Amino acid sequence: MTPTRRRLVHRGAAVAAVATLAAAALLGAAPTGAAGDRCVPAGAWVVPQAGGGERIDTAALVREIAKRRVVLLGESHDSAEHHRWQAATLAALHAQRPEMVIVLEMFPRRVQGALDRWVAGELTEAEFLRDSDWREVWRFDPALYMPIFHFARMHRVPMVAGNVERSLTREVSAKGFDAVSADRREGVTRPAPPTDAYLDFLLASFGQHDNGRGAAGKPPGRDDPAFRRFVESQQVWDRAIAQKIAEASRARPGALVVGILGAGHAMNGFGVPHQLRDLGVTDVAVLLPWDVGSDCARLKPGLADAVFGVAAPARAASERPRLGVWLEPAEGGVRIRQVEKGSIAESAGLRDGDVIVAIAGVAPKETADVAEAVQRQAPGTWLPLSVRREVQTLELVAKFPPAK
Repeated sequence: MTPTRRRLVHRGAAVAAVATLAAAALLGAAPTGAAGDRCVPAGAWVVPQAGGGERIDTAALVREIAKRRVVLLGESHDSAEHHRWQAATLAALHAQRPEMVIVLEMFPRRVQGALDRWVAGELTEAEFLRDSDWREVWRFDPALYMPIFHFARMHRVPMVAGNVERSLTREVSAKGFDAVSADRREGVTRPAPPTDAYLDFLLASFGQHDNGRGAAGKPPGRDDPAFRRFVESQQVWDRAIAQKIAEASRARPGALVVGILGAGHAMNGFGVPHQLRDLGVTDVAVLLPWDVGSDCARLKPGLADAVFGVAAPARAASERPRLGVWLEPAEGGVRIRQVEKGSIAESAGLRDGDVIVAIAGVAPKETADVAEAVQRQAPGTWLPLSVRREVQTLELVAKFPPAK
């Protein structure tokens, strides 16, 4: 163990995933009220360790983390508070390491020119979103990410498009990595084999899908062909981001490379950190936001180098209401991982585990499709949803209250 690592780890644990489920990696689980507040209070940094976690001084943490070669900042893509935390953490790290590169999961390689022009101050916001093809490649509300983009522009920090086209991961999921021709892989090399722990995690997630069935309708095993292709598609996403991080680190040896990505690609070292190790990049730190009230049982050694407690922000009266769900990809739709208490979703009758198979009459293929449909809703309107619940398909309506 290096001296730097020992100074941090003596109070907690080293980096060791909720699955790298491309668009929506979710931290926490069913709220546990005050218990969740005690394990990670709002505004506090905590190092996960056996039996919970231990608080660490912010200044000390930032000094240690800024010495790393790579820092990964996780997020749930639709959480404004997570993105505020990322922007604040970027600023703190930049104060320690002004030479910085930001690698972003949100953009495929083909739009790198738009990122370069944005950082150089050559594009307006509208031009940047148009030229980066934001509505097609990501589709979450761009306002969530603009503070990060403006930080990079203000400080002339290079932004790197870290990803590949979704069509590639869909093709791998359908046919397997080996069946995709080399000229269609966008330079992504063969991912390092997954760990047993990662396979177990992904198998549990895959088995929850109604379509995640093996022969004779039985739950799939590790050798199920559909499951193996599912794993390969997740790993292509991880490998693509890891390669861009490694390239940025080699191109700028003195720079701190910061990855902005879904938390599931960084948790427990299953995703991008695992691929970075295979690429020879081992000096990696993982920092995650922790939604206050999340299940403290998830705060275990190896989850991350440290987590930061974030509370749900007070909402402006003029802000459009949210549906109030946490989402993840699923076979044949988008799964609701958690329904927030008191939300529009709860009032509509949505439950944890429901799979949204249609929203406003359109079948969602990704979590961003649901987010985009909700963003189009005006106050006082109704949003029809078709959901699969076990063997039933239910027709529900989310009723958005009128503007105050």
